[in-house]
Amino acid sequence: MTGLLIALLFINAAFNVIVWPRFYGRVAKDPRARDEHGKPTRFLIVHAVLIGLALLLAVVSAVVAIIAMTSGV
Repeated sequence: MTGLLIALLFINAAFNVIVWPRFYGRVAKDPRARDEHGKPTRFLIVHAVLIGLALLLAVVSAVVAIIAMTSGV
């Protein structure tokens, strides 16, 4: 069971690292991302925060998986 949970943590980390940066590229290119003066809009800021949280979750998932692997739980 522990092996399955470790695998799920690594899969979660990989998914977040692969998917969300690519999504940010699309959000940044969206016309709603910047106003007429080139300043970031709330659309861009909110998505950047959400993507940052997803990447933080990826790091936490990977660290917890590594701790679980090395502790022999």
